[in-house]
Amino acid sequence: MSQGVPGVASDRWWSTLRIILVLLWLLGAATTWWTAPRQQDYDRAGADVAAGRVVAYQWGDRWQVDRPPLWFGSATLSASGRYGPLFAWRTPDGQVHWTDTGRFGQVTTTGAVEQESYTGPGAVGIAQELRAAGLEHRAGDLNASASVVGGAGLLLAVVALVVVVTGPTPVRGTRWYWFWLIILSPYGLGLLLWTARERPWSRAAAAVAARNPTYPRDRGLLGFGFGILAAVLLGAALLILHDVLGDWWVPRPDA
Repeated sequence: MSQGVPGVASDRWWSTLRIILVLLWLLGAATTWWTAPRQQDYDRAGADVAAGRVVAYQWGDRWQVDRPPLWFGSATLSASGRYGPLFAWRTPDGQVHWTDTGRFGQVTTTGAVEQESYTGPGAVGIAQELRAAGLEHRAGDLNASASVVGGAGLLLAVVALVVVVTGPTPVRGTRWYWFWLIILSPYGLGLLLWTARERPWSRAAAAVAARNPTYPRDRGLLGFGFGILAAVLLGAALLILHDVLGDWWVPRPDA
């Protein structure tokens, strides 16, 4: 009896850690999806500004997007000159929206702002509405959740690599195999595969090790190749899904 207690306690410890890792992954993935920039029309931007539903906003001329990120990441708006033509804003529910101010119906300029500082009348119109609503001071970083998401991703990466390097000997693949797969697979998907298939998480893997200590394992080069292939295939799949499902379900501001 006494010999079985440590094993049971160890199994419970690993099971608890796996639940924590998966929950952290779900938190990071859900937050990344919810806060990803989604395109709106010009009128929606003006309506949110007029109603005071702009918590923060930013001007830029291009989106920089990870293709796809290793863990959790979002597109960032970069600027190189005048304000615009892209205008992005965050609403109280934490979502980020953006619009191209070069696409507008009609704008009346009042001279309330310096028109030379903006890329066109559409941007000038939004700037005028920001000033009229008293929201000019809310210019700033849109990624309020970046610290939470980044912290979750960093914690997941550190814990995963520590267990891979110093934990129980893997059964399905070598340590290098899982190292490369976890590091290179986008969105941390390698971590989910690792917790589903490998020891100490999987009872099936432990049973294989008990039956056949010389069970052939996948090697590091294969993990490296699978990680690169996963990034390429997922990037292509997201582009297709964006076209099929739309910007709400698969937001990609660079698409």
